[in-house]
Amino acid sequence: MADESNTGPVAAAVAADAEVKVPTAKKLRSPRPQKAAAEPAQPKAPAAKPRRYSEQERNDKLKLIETQVSEGTLKNAIQSAGISEQTYYHWKGAAKISAQKDDKTTEPLPAGDELADLVELEEENQKLRKRLAEKLRGENAELRKRLGLD
Repeated sequence: MADESNTGPVAAAVAADAEVKVPTAKKLRSPRPQKAAAEPAQPKAPAAKPRRYSEQERNDKLKLIETQVSEGTLKNAIQSAGISEQTYYHWKGAAKISAQKDDKTTEPLPAGDELADLVELEEENQKLRKRLAEKLRGENAELRKRLGLD
């Protein structure tokens, strides 16, 4: 068997290589120069805090805008109210949704009235379908005459 404790010339060469590799110090770089500012820094004005309007104020402004639209343009009316167009449309949509909710709170019609309304609508639907069919037949007949297919 081979003797594992034999550290002959190979072990001495490995030890010599370890001594040769001495870590070198990193090269130091000079710091980068600061970029020159194009304009001197001016202190920013504090941002305006957004105004919160109450429901009553919103409704008053929307009514004001509606009355001013009859006299001029919508854009001018919105500017005179002191709000942005986006705010106007946001408030208008919210007012429309709240109005729809108020309409839904009314009492529903009794079942008998709903059924009568449904029957009436079905009759009207049938009448309209007949009128449409007659109109289309007339147009088809006229087209056939023009094309000479009759």
